[in-house]
Amino acid sequence: MNTLGRLWKSGMYLGAALLVGAPALAQKQGGILHIYHRDSPASMSIHEEATFSTLIPVMGVMNNLVMYDQSKPQNSLDAIVPDLAESWSWGEDGKTLTFKLRSGVKWHDGKAFTANDVKCTVDLLLGKGSAKLRLNPRGGWYHNVEDVTVTGDTEAVFHLKRPQPALLALLASGYTPIYPCHVAPAQMRQHPIGTGPFKFAEFKANESMKVVRNPDYWKKDRPYLDGVEYTIIPNRSTAVLGFIAGKFDMTFPTEINVPLMKDIAGQAPDAHCELVPTNVSINLLINRDKPPFDNAEIRRAMALALDRKAFIDILFEGKADIGGAMLPAPAGVWGMPAEELAKLPGYGPDIGKNRAEARAIMQKQGYGPDKHLPVKIATRNIAQYRDPAVILIDQLKHVYIDGELDAVETANWFPKVARKDYQVGLNLTGSSVDDPDQQFYENYACGSQRNYSAYCNKEIDALVDKQSAETDQEKRKRMVWEIDRKLQEDVARPIISHNRAATCWHPQVKGVTLMVNSSYNGWRMEDWWLDK
Repeated sequence: MNTLGRLWKSGMYLGAALLVGAPALAQKQGGILHIYHRDSPASMSIHEEATFSTLIPVMGVMNNLVMYDQSKPQNSLDAIVPDLAESWSWGEDGKTLTFKLRSGVKWHDGKAFTANDVKCTVDLLLGKGSAKLRLNPRGGWYHNVEDVTVTGDTEAVFHLKRPQPALLALLASGYTPIYPCHVAPAQMRQHPIGTGPFKFAEFKANESMKVVRNPDYWKKDRPYLDGVEYTIIPNRSTAVLGFIAGKFDMTFPTEINVPLMKDIAGQAPDAHCELVPTNVSINLLINRDKPPFDNAEIRRAMALALDRKAFIDILFEGKADIGGAMLPAPAGVWGMPAEELAKLPGYGPDIGKNRAEARAIMQKQGYGPDKHLPVKIATRNIAQYRDPAVILIDQLKHVYIDGELDAVETANWFPKVARKDYQVGLNLTGSSVDDPDQQFYENYACGSQRNYSAYCNKEIDALVDKQSAETDQEKRKRMVWEIDRKLQEDVARPIISHNRAATCWHPQVKGVTLMVNSSYNGWRMEDWWLDK
């Protein structure tokens, strides 16, 4: 592992500073970057998909108003830089956010980008107007936006119902591209039109995706690459062997676990692998509307059955983190301290005591050694989901629950859990921004499409609104801890672990910097190049 990888591992986040004093590298124009892709997503429309399987190939096709600095490993409000917006300013009351937009930017089909495209995108996310999204997994991010108005072609003003300082953090996510007014959502699913450094060329379901260099990109010397080609290989072992053999320049991002890193180091010693916090949590989904899981006592027993350390030791060889809803420190800004976590149901270190309590609960509900509760454990049919689901099934047996694996193909996974068509699930939730507004509104707010467990607590919703409007960040952090504590006590969506995973690339790939959330916010690739 190189110097950056070791610093990530030790919790030091120096980012671009590590490059100071290093010899200057001359960027080279040209070349196709080859990456394997883990699965075949339902569509290429970022706003309609809940997986970075779509985001990875399409982020470079699009632009946001603002984005996270791609050279800064940790996401924060201080790391937000202009993109389609040249600048922005807040009104004195904190309820208006004005963006001054770049002029002369064109969509890939030659039409001009204007402030109307910003308004159309937000209207689409808010469900206004005639154009409709088929699915809107992050619509809850924008519930505080009253409207967007335009002043000419180069100014867009967000009008908010109340102050929301973190709105900028949401707008900087890779999941918040600006869509063109003149292109229907149906077309964006198959052949998205953007303003970004790459033009979308092709999507063949279960085969490949391709993007090509945009010669008219508004950053005149970018991108360096001629294109990127993704080959879909669902079998992780086959894909990694292809990378080791040199068929691919890079692995699919943050999909390499610690054992695979060791394999790659042994068989392709020149490859670079960076192990980073991903802001992806493994979590237990319990459908609160499906008997007998509408019973709070059974949900509590399931939470008490979890041995989080065993998950981490088996899946990550100890290199993952225990936390609540928010990403733990030092990678995260908002996570609860360890001493507070230890007080929560199932987080205490005495697993035997926890499970004894869980068995007592189950026996009161009529279950026991001679009568187990049968349940199907739904999960997405890729290795990163199936592996922890198998461990979950084994652990639930300790509290008289017999699980049967129900593997669901990627294209069907989000629609299935969004419509609550399951009993119990094992999910990996990618939190695309390390900010409470993203986490709470998307995954726990009443009515959110990504609130898969149907948890709804109006008191919590009110607390979430209160923390969202708070401008004192230390005060806000204490409010966030209170909310997170309550969510874990309510068994809203038990968090098993916060993952660390690696991305690997061969020496010819230059300009790569990985960040927390790199799979969600750091895959623009306009600054990458090949040195072959």
